Amino acid sequence: MTEHKQQPYSPTNNTDAEQAAAEQVLDDLEKLRSRLQSAEQKRDEYLELAQRTRADFENYQKRMKRDLAEERRYAQAPLASDLLAAIDNLERATTAAEQAGEKGPLVQGVAMVHTQLLDILRRHGVTRVEAQGQPFDPNLHQAVMQQPNKEHPPMTVVQVLEQGYMIHDRVLRPARVIVSTAPEPTTKPD
Repeated sequence: MTEHKQQPYSPTNNTDAEQAAAEQVLDDLEKLRSRLQSAEQKRDEYLELAQRTRADFENYQKRMKRDLAEERRYAQAPLASDLLAAIDNLERATTAAEQAGEKGPLVQGVAMVHTQLLDILRRHGVTRVEAQGQPFDPNLHQAVMQQPNKEHPPMTVVQVLEQGYMIHDRVLRPARVIVSTAPEPTTKPD
């Protein structure tokens, strides 16, 4: 028996079939690498999209909470605005009664109702705009007239014609006011 020695593998010893199989394996390996790279790229794109979508949703939730809180904070504004005309009338009634010298139970009752309504509004964040003697602020006041005045510097509120109101930090109704101007210079006769 003769022993057949197996020779070590070398590219020169390959048969054509072995060469073709090796090329096929290398080609398949390259295709797999390409598919892997494509899958990794898609994975990264999907991950980035998921992260972006998650961040957008979290921002949406925060915005909705903020909008809902603001809506709740100012929900009483339409009702308060509607009540202001009635409050003005109660104030006019008590002022007229005081000017006429009336102090009876009816006047006291009207004054009490006026005070109660202002108290209720205050509990819900509605407060008066302090205007008398204050510098004119177009965000808080609506000037309906200007009046020369020596006692106050120009652009100072000298009279409040209609009270202004705020709800929290928003103007519900600006105060209607008369604003001072510099007095007219007097001319000396020549």
